[in-house]
Amino acid sequence: MKHRIFAFLVLLTLALTSCAGGASPPEMTHIRLPMAYIPNVQFAPFYVAFDKGYFEEVGIDLEFDYSFETDGVALVGANNLQFAVVSGEQVPIARAEGLPIVYIMAWYKDYPVAIVTDKTQGIQSPQDLVGKTVGLPGLFGASYVGLQAFLQANGLEESDLTLDSIGFNQVELFASGKEDAIVVYIANEPTQLQSQGYELNVFAVSDYVDLVSNGLITNQTTLEENPELVRAMIQATLRGIKYTVENPDEAYEISKKYVESLADADEEVQKEVLAVSISLYQTDPYGYSSASAWENMQDVLLNMGLMKKAIDLGTAYTNEFIE
Repeated sequence: MKHRIFAFLVLLTLALTSCAGGASPPEMTHIRLPMAYIPNVQFAPFYVAFDKGYFEEVGIDLEFDYSFETDGVALVGANNLQFAVVSGEQVPIARAEGLPIVYIMAWYKDYPVAIVTDKTQGIQSPQDLVGKTVGLPGLFGASYVGLQAFLQANGLEESDLTLDSIGFNQVELFASGKEDAIVVYIANEPTQLQSQGYELNVFAVSDYVDLVSNGLITNQTTLEENPELVRAMIQATLRGIKYTVENPDEAYEISKKYVESLADADEEVQKEVLAVSISLYQTDPYGYSSASAWENMQDVLLNMGLMKKAIDLGTAYTNEFIE
């Protein structure tokens, strides 16, 4: 009888320990996340959050999708996908066209576009660009919007320059001397050129005007019907950003698992790319989106003709989920 009682107590203890010690794992939701660019160390916070299990902890089974930015905007706007990583200018443009996307978390504080010149050319100020040939990927996207914002902030017109659509070959064409200036992603091309010995003047757009930059979007349906999924997505992403800020070397090593080319790349250059990227992040507080940046962005887009009418910016973004 004593043995039966002892066995019963052991089983009961094990059962109670199991109930008390481990909650049921969350039901997993598959999320395909358009990243708007190729695999790159600049996405380190997302790789960190995935690798550390932050997404899994909140019930998200994340899949990275490196499709075009405009595809991500369209898919989220149609509620075919719940989230995407986009540059800030995409949101007012899309909402003005009737797509119900909402910017829910700022990743970058500073708009990551700059105009770069060689110091030997004597271009010391924005006004010195008048009459010069400026190479940029094309008349689209964040590079073009950033250039236009830069020109507007300095009292210049597009007609004051000769714009040259060169694709994403800024480094090669700059090095060949075919461009007087190039429009770049500030964490990438300047770092590559400086590693090759060039001394640069870097005119960061964010030094002249505050604009909404890279962040996370969802759509109105997801926001209204599944706010807990929105909160979970933001929570996991912000944990990844914060960990990357505090542990950049580890974040770099983690990124090697997700960026095949990183293991063979120039480590010093790529670590600098990550360091400059981190300096652009919105960290005070993490994820917060500024009203003035939205107003400035809308003004630039209206002046460019990319928006035919102003929108209610209060519907374009929210800080509701930012602590």
